[in-house]
Amino acid sequence: MRGLGWPELVIILVVVVVLFGATRLPMIARSIGTSAREFRKGMDDGAEEEGDGDASDKNS
Repeated sequence: MRGLGWPELVIILVVVVVLFGATRLPMIARSIGTSAREFRKGMDDGAEEEGDGDASDKNS
């Protein structure tokens, strides 16, 4: 089983354009980018909190 290639990605892009229309695509892409950025930030914050908890446990 192989991953997604160019033909599959083009088909997905065409389906997305048909479903949402070309005028809404920039808004959708911006929303996805913002969501991904917030998710990454949350994961980084969670890792920092997890790391801080380990340091306090070792000192006590």
